[in-house]
Amino acid sequence: MFKKILKISGIVIVLLVATLSAIPYFFKDQIKAKIASAINEKVNAKVSFADADLSLFKNFPNANVKLTKFIIINKAPFEGDTLVSLGELNLEMSIKELFKGKDESMNIQGVSSKNGYVNIIFNKDGIGNFDIALKNAVKDTTKSKPLALKIQNYKMENFNFKYFDETSKIKMTIDSLNHEGAGDFAAQKLDLKTTSKAKISLSLDKVNYMKNITLTLDAVIGIDLKENKYTFKENKALINQLPLEFDGFIKLIKGGGQEYDLKFKTPTASFKNFLGLIPAKYSASLDNVKTTGDFSVIGFAKGLYSDKTVPKFNIEIASNNASFQYPNLPKSVRNIVIDTKIINETGVLNDTYVNLDKLSFTIDQDVFNAKANIRNITQNAIVDAALKGTINLENLSKAYPIKLAKPMEGILKADVTTKFDMQSVEKSQYQNIKNAGTMSLSDFKYADENGKSMNISNALVQFNPSQINLKQFNATTGKSDISVTGVLDNFYGFMFKNQELKGNFNMSSNQIAVSDFMTTSEPAKTEAKKADAMKIPAFLNCTLTAKANTVLYDNLMLKDVSGKLIVKDEKVTLENIKSSIFGGTIGTNGSVSTKGKTPIFDMNLGLNQVDIAQSFTQLEMLKKIAPIAGIINGKLNSTIKLNGNLDGKTMSPDLKTLTGDLMGQLLSTTINAKNSTLLTALSSNVKFLDVNKLNLNDVKVALTFKDGKVNVKPFDIKYQEIKATIGGTHGFDQSMNYNIKFDVPAKYLGTEANALLSKLSPADAAKLQNVPINALLTGSFSSPKISTDVKGAVSNLTNQLVKQQKDKLLKQGTSALTDFINKNTKKSNDTAKSVTPKEDIKTKASDLLNSIFNKKK
Repeated sequence: MFKKILKISGIVIVLLVATLSAIPYFFKDQIKAKIASAINEKVNAKVSFADADLSLFKNFPNANVKLTKFIIINKAPFEGDTLVSLGELNLEMSIKELFKGKDESMNIQGVSSKNGYVNIIFNKDGIGNFDIALKNAVKDTTKSKPLALKIQNYKMENFNFKYFDETSKIKMTIDSLNHEGAGDFAAQKLDLKTTSKAKISLSLDKVNYMKNITLTLDAVIGIDLKENKYTFKENKALINQLPLEFDGFIKLIKGGGQEYDLKFKTPTASFKNFLGLIPAKYSASLDNVKTTGDFSVIGFAKGLYSDKTVPKFNIEIASNNASFQYPNLPKSVRNIVIDTKIINETGVLNDTYVNLDKLSFTIDQDVFNAKANIRNITQNAIVDAALKGTINLENLSKAYPIKLAKPMEGILKADVTTKFDMQSVEKSQYQNIKNAGTMSLSDFKYADENGKSMNISNALVQFNPSQINLKQFNATTGKSDISVTGVLDNFYGFMFKNQELKGNFNMSSNQIAVSDFMTTSEPAKTEAKKADAMKIPAFLNCTLTAKANTVLYDNLMLKDVSGKLIVKDEKVTLENIKSSIFGGTIGTNGSVSTKGKTPIFDMNLGLNQVDIAQSFTQLEMLKKIAPIAGIINGKLNSTIKLNGNLDGKTMSPDLKTLTGDLMGQLLSTTINAKNSTLLTALSSNVKFLDVNKLNLNDVKVALTFKDGKVNVKPFDIKYQEIKATIGGTHGFDQSMNYNIKFDVPAKYLGTEANALLSKLSPADAAKLQNVPINALLTGSFSSPKISTDVKGAVSNLTNQLVKQQKDKLLKQGTSALTDFINKNTKKSNDTAKSVTPKEDIKTKASDLLNSIFNKKK
């Protein structure tokens, strides 16, 4: 009996599981339709989701509805902007909610989402893109309510939140947001327990105030849904590692805006609070750090936040006579004084001002002081600041846990005052900027994790009212040394307004190794070091006039390099770059751009008196275009126009993309035929040609190249009395297809032709025309295939000579017959009477023929 009951129970359980598994398929379309209807009846936006899946097991006994790729796109006035994009949205509800009628409300108990993006925008008219609720749907409460909220918990994982106000120019980004809360939203009053963690960045009119600041908050928030009031109760917040406590409330006001009455402070006054402001990866652990003195943050925000007002607020950051020393570090930072206030007394955002009345600290005997005042922050910020002091950079890593491969060395000195407003910076109205003082760096040494070092013996920057002058900059790195002077035109525009860094500089050097300025990365210990893709900085807009005695690039050594480089829009333009190399000189004009995904270049080169052997051996590009290295010796004058792609890591030409043309003239050349398989094979097939004796002096060649193919336009060379016209194509892969047309005097065509020529008189031999001969060169330079029509040409010549000799003999016989007849005409008349005419003519003709053929055959 027991087995029977067990068997029946098993069957029931299987049927139940099967039924629960099948239900999602039966109700899937109904759920999708109900959700779509519920949303679209309420919002003025384009809402879509890729799919809706139902699970009865994930949160059993509740059901779970999962929407994938849930997106809300704004309509006018934010047409096309994405308001919300969710990779996944999960709704938890009772199973019985699935069986409700069309007009019955569906209660949602839990909400969770992953990989979300929320984009909040306020335009110039103060309208927010999140206000998408249909007005008639809000007013009409008598209609059905397909969706109701009775949320008990919610969760957001990996969210990205962006906020931008076009009027105030406030921009905030909350990245990597993870937030969850639990509470009974069905009640009018509840305590919501929340945990949050995110990275926050904040800027105001292009001025960055926070960047990737880590914020965590564990709080119990009292919610009064009827009054729209949110009160901070138990809470613990961390800004990076700085602890803060909040007290007060935020209340939503009917008609728009929020009322703030908040107070916050650090729970303790220890100076460790200040170190906590610094991101953990830069400050290391605060455990066992010895501190003296105090540090506190205290403030309030009270008033209405609306389109026209902000709450009045006062934030005070203070420390007096503090110090800290990290364990295992020999130096301490002493006499720390911080006195900073951020204040708004009117509720008008532009009236906010920042006073850094004093920032001072001492390391060993070096004292550094700074102060600043910023006003009128939203309309035209006015900055008044001063820096004065000395810092021994070597002491920084001895007093603070800076992660460096090797400690920095050097002495930084500053004595600078500046006063400017942002509009003058933006419009380059330098007459309104007041600068004075100097900043210097001496005996600076730094080495990165790859072992590359930078040594600056001295650098001096002078601050003038209208400009910042780089008076000195002398540095060495690797095999390179540089000395730079120049002027920066808009340093503040670059620093505060994200403008281009404009300037004009002069650089001189004894030697520059290009590899010293290429960065390297090490993705993993098991992988070899690789050069990062080179990128010309987009912020640079400057001109550099340079001279260098030696420039080392790859395996090349350039001497006496000079010219101008113009850097703008991720592009370097080269003007009149001249250098000595390969025993001659090279002039360069052109450009290199890294703006696109693949770097490109466009160059015009002028080669003057360069050594052929060196240039065509060391330059891979020339070697592919004309593989003559080791075969032709001498000098070359040439102009080369070429363009193509560059390898992003080595910045060398990608030969597969090379396009251009070359005009060249050979000078003082000799040939080493033994080094060329092609010339050796040509000599074997064309006996009348001794390639070692070819004279290529002043030969001019024109060619074009594209897609790995080189097209050589026909050009003439002369060997003794032989003229040759050469033309054709070859590939960078060394394949070739050339044709040589020879114009050859007959005497060069061998013994058979010479035997025939010996039977001609000098006059007749001179009248004989040259013989055309063709040679076809295919295969490759290392394995050539050569075919000629020499045999056919000799056969034709033989036939021509035989015909010419035969024609001459016939002409001679006809002439002799005529002369004989004329001479004997008179004698014939005298004997006419004794001999008949018929017998006389017959006799004379017979004598003439015998005479001809007996004497000359």
